[in-house]
Amino acid sequence: MTTRICILDYGMGNLRSVEKALEHVGATATIANDAATIRAADGLILPGVGAFPKAMEGIRELGLGELIAERRDAGVPILGICLGLQLLFDSTTELGGAAGLGLLSGEVDVLDSPGLKIPHIGWAPVRWEKQSRLVEGIDSETPFYLVHSFAPHPESDDLLGTTAYGNRFACAAERDNVFGVQFHPEKSSAAGLRLLSNFAGICAAVPA
Repeated sequence: MTTRICILDYGMGNLRSVEKALEHVGATATIANDAATIRAADGLILPGVGAFPKAMEGIRELGLGELIAERRDAGVPILGICLGLQLLFDSTTELGGAAGLGLLSGEVDVLDSPGLKIPHIGWAPVRWEKQSRLVEGIDSETPFYLVHSFAPHPESDDLLGTTAYGNRFACAAERDNVFGVQFHPEKSSAAGLRLLSNFAGICAAVPA
């Protein structure tokens, strides 16, 4: 049976390119925000491009925060991409601050990159800080594509990957069935497709 992955639509974000990348690796991807589709999915992806506080407004208006937490508690794998990674955390300092989903502990803050232009745009090698099913078959220091001004500060046990832009920062995190990457796997060539294929495999392995 094909793995069903729901890409959460909360009014922001890079939905179609994620959908196409998932289909390329053999998953059935659906863009939706209704409870029935979300509950029927084998995995959830929280994409996003834009400002954290505005994104959380959309999530709250649609009641998605409670649904995401419900599916997390049910063991359904969740992957945040770019802004989606940041939203998994407790809070941000962006635009005066806002509360996040709280699935990962820590705050999101502006990049500490003295003398460098913000946003950080381009390819950067990502160093894996621990083993994970999400990055199996992808060498440490493989380049991925990033576009962002903020980054999370996860707890050390949750830190999956780092890269540097001036100073080194967290660009991937994982706790149990919650995963997040600051980079864009859907724009990161073969390595990004491998990561999405790995996520689909994680989703397929969860008992129904």
